[in-house]
Amino acid sequence: MGESLEIGFFTDSYFPEIDGVTYTLDSWKTRLEERGHNVHIVYPESSEYTPGDNEIPVKSISNPFYEGYNIPIPVSRPDYPELDVIHCHSPAFLGVSGLRYAGKNNVPAVYTHHTPVEEYFEQSIKSSVLANLLKKIYVPFEEWLLGKFDVLTSSTEEPRRDLELKKLPVGVDTDFFCPRNENFFSDKNLKRPIIGYSGRISMEKNPTELLDMAGKFEGTLVLVGEGPLREKIDDKKPDNVVTMDFLDRDDLPVFYSSIDAFVTASTGDTLGLSTLEANACGTPVVAPDVVPFDKTIKEENGLLYNKGDIEDFNKTVLDVLKKEFDSTQAIEKYSLSSTIDRLEEIYFELNED
Repeated sequence: MGESLEIGFFTDSYFPEIDGVTYTLDSWKTRLEERGHNVHIVYPESSEYTPGDNEIPVKSISNPFYEGYNIPIPVSRPDYPELDVIHCHSPAFLGVSGLRYAGKNNVPAVYTHHTPVEEYFEQSIKSSVLANLLKKIYVPFEEWLLGKFDVLTSSTEEPRRDLELKKLPVGVDTDFFCPRNENFFSDKNLKRPIIGYSGRISMEKNPTELLDMAGKFEGTLVLVGEGPLREKIDDKKPDNVVTMDFLDRDDLPVFYSSIDAFVTASTGDTLGLSTLEANACGTPVVAPDVVPFDKTIKEENGLLYNKGDIEDFNKTVLDVLKKEFDSTQAIEKYSLSSTIDRLEEIYFELNED
């Protein structure tokens, strides 16, 4: 085999939906193709997105349980190119399809654990009893499924699964996410200090905890994002909270650079990419003392608060605003270029076996 690989990404989360997985796959595809590989992305079709080069849509229907994400339907399988390695990014329909392709064609299969899916059950089903029952069924099933892959990767050492894995941070593009001099809020009359959040507005992100903290904060909280709880947040937000729709990606570095601290209350991340993007732009982070932030947020790039403790959340925000941080240096180990180096190593090692 030559140095160029035909790589298949199979994902149930992709454009036009905006989330960490989508941007990760887009970044990985770009960087791998710059190195001479061809990356084919198999994803759920959407009428709102036109596929680009090497993007393969699969017929899909709207997801009644989680707004914005489509469910592929097994009507007719697209024509796949001859692939050297399969890399799956979800345990749902297309992740399973990728594993099936690998088995039938005797090619290696890699799986990256992006999302603790069970954290989304209660939000989708609206019943904590049923959600907990499904968790007990789902987690063993997912462990069984992931055990069939040749290599498992995760951004941190704790993917919440009892499986052997290779640590592979999804990576921050530190050439793109870097301190900017522009002021995102120059035309807005907002009270300083300004703290901000960017991401999905959904249950596992605990946005109401951000509102509770903002009620005790003498400044402005800017929430950027969309999702199932956005309307509820708009109805409940205090006067010092501003909500905005997802920003164009080109605007994110300016937003991150313009806030005094990035805040999150999420308990559903495997890396917390937006927190590290903010760090890369020179902005410290306040996050709950839970996985993965107990690994990624240290004294160089932010502070942790006791999950669910609003008083401690507010105090930690105030503490961060008083300190100096060298956050850009602290997250160099999460750079995208290092991730792509390791990813290539994994692919080549598998194809040598």
